[in-house]
Amino acid sequence: MGNVFFSEPHHIFSWEKLGNIKEGREDLGEDMPVVVYRLLEYTMNHILTEEFGTERANELFRKSGFLAGQEFAKNLLDLTLPLEQFVAQLQKILRDLKIGILRIEEIQDNADQIILTVAQDLDCSGLPPTNEVVCNYDEGFLAGILETYMKKRYLVREIDCWASGARVCRFRCKAQE
Repeated sequence: MGNVFFSEPHHIFSWEKLGNIKEGREDLGEDMPVVVYRLLEYTMNHILTEEFGTERANELFRKSGFLAGQEFAKNLLDLTLPLEQFVAQLQKILRDLKIGILRIEEIQDNADQIILTVAQDLDCSGLPPTNEVVCNYDEGFLAGILETYMKKRYLVREIDCWASGARVCRFRCKAQE
């Protein structure tokens, strides 16, 4: 296999650029503490906010989450399953990867509106309360998964968050015309 970083500009994402983690981390393994993930996410958010302002930083986090969600769905999920089985598969993979515990609260109008929660969320569970929602990356991630599976665009917004004082992150997912 050639060097994936030379096959296209190094900043262009492809699933293959994640590499062979089992081979590369033979002794340390695939797991890492949540604090390391949050260190990356929150320092990047800090710099993006300083450079571009809060709204633009949030937009960039959503966009990167969206790309991640699309690639996650294409590479880890069976997109041919009926909705109920797809959701069960997604719940299992999110839990197995320790991203969070997904629960669907409501599906309306042929899945044009979905309310879901993610408990023990990788991004924010355990943060001190700030009365704000902070899971912009997750909004994009969920939108990317939904669009890839449902073949329609979704606007996903967090309506409750651990940081806002809730014990789960709750998202409203609304299909766009």
